[in-house]
Amino acid sequence: MIRHKIAYINLSFFAHATEDQEKVLLAAKNIFPAEYAEKIAFSKSTLKGEYGNPIIFFKTEIRDSEIAESLLHNISINLPVIDKEDLLQHLNLHLSGGNLYIRLNKQEAFKGKIRLCRADPIRLQIRFKTSRAEEIREICRLMGLLP
Repeated sequence: MIRHKIAYINLSFFAHATEDQEKVLLAAKNIFPAEYAEKIAFSKSTLKGEYGNPIIFFKTEIRDSEIAESLLHNISINLPVIDKEDLLQHLNLHLSGGNLYIRLNKQEAFKGKIRLCRADPIRLQIRFKTSRAEEIREICRLMGLLP
């Protein structure tokens, strides 16, 4: 594993009025390695949707390098090859100023699977200790996130 290349990871997601908050929280915890899942605490804010419906916004920041690297490693080993290829093909859309942005499927995460998606995701902002795209690409490749 690549040591100490990640500064932090911000993870956030919404629980809509039609969703069970506990199930959505479980989906987010499912993307973590089992030994860290219960150590992650999320803050929550109540927002109002377009039609006045309540939406809960959950977020956490992971600054512990061991947990951050384990999370990225867990995503890397469980993300299907087709998603890794898609990420590589569109990497320039996911990179910005030392950050890699990934969106994971909430419904699949609830089932214990890791898949990329675009709509209503679990959002990850992975902040690297470098802002050079080529270095980030190489770190991601060495961690197995990219083919």
